[in-house]
Amino acid sequence: MRGTAKIAINMRAPLEETINATQRDCRWTVICRLRGLTWTGNSMHTSSHRDYDGIICIGGSDWWYHNRGHFDFQVMRRFARTMPVLYVNSLGVRVPEVSKPAQFAGKMQRKLKSLSRGVVHVENNFWVFSPLNIPGETGKKISGFALAPQIRLAARRAGIAKPLLWMHCPAGADLIEALQPTGVIMQRTDRFEAFPEGDPVLLGQQVAAIKRAADLVIYCAPHLMAEETSDVRRQLLVTHGVDLDMFVAEGSKCAPGPADVAIVSKPRVGFIGGIDAHTFDPELFLGVAKQLPDVNFVMIGGSSLPDGWCALPNVRFLGRKSYDVVARYMAAMDVLIMPWNKSEWIKACNPIKMKEYLAVGRPVVTTDFPALDGWRDLVRIADGAGEFASHIRSSLTEPYDPAPARARVATETWDAKAASILDAVHGVGFVLTPSASTASWTNAVRATLIPKSAA
Repeated sequence: MRGTAKIAINMRAPLEETINATQRDCRWTVICRLRGLTWTGNSMHTSSHRDYDGIICIGGSDWWYHNRGHFDFQVMRRFARTMPVLYVNSLGVRVPEVSKPAQFAGKMQRKLKSLSRGVVHVENNFWVFSPLNIPGETGKKISGFALAPQIRLAARRAGIAKPLLWMHCPAGADLIEALQPTGVIMQRTDRFEAFPEGDPVLLGQQVAAIKRAADLVIYCAPHLMAEETSDVRRQLLVTHGVDLDMFVAEGSKCAPGPADVAIVSKPRVGFIGGIDAHTFDPELFLGVAKQLPDVNFVMIGGSSLPDGWCALPNVRFLGRKSYDVVARYMAAMDVLIMPWNKSEWIKACNPIKMKEYLAVGRPVVTTDFPALDGWRDLVRIADGAGEFASHIRSSLTEPYDPAPARARVATETWDAKAASILDAVHGVGFVLTPSASTASWTNAVRATLIPKSAA
């Protein structure tokens, strides 16, 4: 039925516009094949092109608090080399629980601090804004009316009058109508409906509304993209990238590592990332650590698990670290691990840290998950604590050559990902007013991606 509706719309469109749109889709399909990307689309366009002068990103994280390695942070900072970008810190997909006073107080403190900053010009054309907003259905009734005007004013300050709206956080679904953007790009890199502390019904409705409005939906997990092919107009698969130079450089050094790691005796096995119930498998991890009492496990990142969940003497928790030093911590490890659970969230994700682990050049042991396809020959995959511990032991004793893994991730840079997305956005029919800086940066990045034989 959906496909029939698309055909009917195209039949009513002017013939010239339909032909132009079809040519754009075909041209972008060829580019994607040259670059090893996946694209699905159709030729539905309401006009031959639509002008925009910047991007408003309704982000999934808070710039002032979360790890800046996330997809939207990385891509938006690179877009800011060509246009003004307003990054709106996460509007929230859950209401803080008063029943958990420590977590509630921490979240409120972080949010108030973020709100107090207002609109901040962080770098180049990149602006960050924390609007006053209360998450949840009740919160929307209280603060929802003021959300769009706040963002509109912040966008004006950033120099954006005709925005392209980039949607990551589902809570911003109503902004599509309120802001009246030139177009909508959806970042579907997380299955928010599977977030355990959110309202799955409300989140499902918000996600569905954004998918209906989106001109292009960007996925990082192939199987989630395949699952939703009939739900959206166009899809683009862009797996997570890596700051290649930074991670390779740190992994190639012989430095002892940061002071709080250097005091931990070797061998060291490291996990870098959020220790959360919807991703991390605490029972598996405890089983592994107990089987390797002579190995020190170093955990880098915040934890939302109950206090005291792990009291083993060979496990050290060093807390959150800024993105700028994460590579140093990875490089200080002998083995890096990903002990994921089998949640719907993990099934739909494409962990950023996998390529960072490979770039830093340390052996990787992980549980299985769909996004490993294409990378399985570079990691050790375990099923259960016994096999996981055995793989760690083998990784500690057998020689490891980082060259094959680094060669594989060499084309997976965030610069390459950003350039591919911009090409897709323009392929859909959106037009950014050109400038010398825009042309020079875009052409430079394209030159590194398109084979000379195809140029």
